[in-house]
Amino acid sequence: MGPERDGTTRAGGTGPSPSERRRERRGRGRRVLLAALVAAAVVIPLSAAARPEIPAPAPAALAPPTAATLARAYAANRADAAAAARMAAAHGDRHRACADRSLASPSRHFLTFDGRGSGRATEVLGDLARADHVAVLVPGSDTSLDTYGRFHRAAAALYDELVRRAPAHDRVAVVAWLGYDTPGTVSTTVTTTGRAEQAAPGLRAFSRELRDVVGEGTHITAVCHSYGSVVCGRAAAGLDVDDLALVGSPGTGAGSAAALRTRARVWAARGSDDWVADVPHVSADLFDTTIGFGTDPVSRAFGARVFDAADAGHSGYFTPGSTALANLARIALGETSEVTRA
Repeated sequence: MGPERDGTTRAGGTGPSPSERRRERRGRGRRVLLAALVAAAVVIPLSAAARPEIPAPAPAALAPPTAATLARAYAANRADAAAAARMAAAHGDRHRACADRSLASPSRHFLTFDGRGSGRATEVLGDLARADHVAVLVPGSDTSLDTYGRFHRAAAALYDELVRRAPAHDRVAVVAWLGYDTPGTVSTTVTTTGRAEQAAPGLRAFSRELRDVVGEGTHITAVCHSYGSVVCGRAAAGLDVDDLALVGSPGTGAGSAAALRTRARVWAARGSDDWVADVPHVSADLFDTTIGFGTDPVSRAFGARVFDAADAGHSGYFTPGSTALANLARIALGETSEVTRA
């Protein structure tokens, strides 16, 4: 009759219960994953798997947008996307050419577009100039112009949900902000705050420009997914939003919601099928690099308003008809009393 892990003995000598065995396996899995992350950050060359540069025109030289200049910005960026498609095709990259061509459609509205490298873009869904509620979607790892269709579908699902739920006469818009070079899911950069720290000033500046377009009376929510929540965490102090929603977050780099130093209400959710639950919520300095993102945003210690995401997987927070999407729409509409809590 051996001792339990906590030093006690189970009556009858039956050994650990199934729930205790699951907790032990999860803890062992987290330790193994942390070791792998540390090894990756130390061993994998930073220059590995760099993609050849894809030619594209320099971004259009535009002044910060105003309500009066939105149409001009949309037209200029569509023209740039069409030119980028032609250059990518001439370069022999048919996949990128097809992606750029879809962004050049007359039905698409971009505040910014840069087809160089992995690409950056800021897309508007809805009537931004007259919107009463705006959600800014900040993506996570492996989001680029090559994978932009997936990001657009998430933004479109959120927009459709807002339209469906908005009170009569309220106008809504969604902004899909791919304003930074996202890390690869399997890379050294995805384990550190480096890319997020580089992205944070741009997100803060964009939030100020957005406020100038929509006005002080418009309710703005940042919806931050996966590594995008690290970006939002680094940008939070000075981010001009009313609500900050973190979904599928590995952490923000801050120890608590209060440490984000934001005036916004801070929300967090994680679905029961999201593998991020098994990422160690630690932060360690190693060779001038900080690995990990600290306190779990859905933990009591972090202090966010935790809402229900039901059984969402890591890519399932924007699935039409899901609990997670319904709650994100309620937050973006300012209907905080209607949000179902976890």
